[in-house]
Amino acid sequence: MKKKTLAFVWLQVIIFMNSICGVCSKTAASKEFLSFEWIVLYGIEIFLLGVYAILWQQILKKVDLNVAYASKAVALIWGTMWGILLFHETISWNNIVGGLVVLAGVILMVTGGEKKNE
Repeated sequence: MKKKTLAFVWLQVIIFMNSICGVCSKTAASKEFLSFEWIVLYGIEIFLLGVYAILWQQILKKVDLNVAYASKAVALIWGTMWGILLFHETISWNNIVGGLVVLAGVILMVTGGEKKNE
């Protein structure tokens, strides 16, 4: 596997991990303030955000900045999926189209800047 591909896969893992913070936050919001569950969920969120920050700095050494920031938009797709799977939220056609636009944009950013060897 090429180094750039491996770095991009790690970037997606980091973004996925960051999306889990949203799940912890939304779940904690349904708990009583300062209850044990609230503290544990926010503790997990803070821990994940710390790990995310460190990994994000490391991945920026290996991935172009424009690709990394464009890829962060994939978190919107993860958020939609978490909403459906865990919180039984409904999505509209606008959500689906928006997710597809985000995905197409990320694909264009990742593949558009590479020169083909002729």
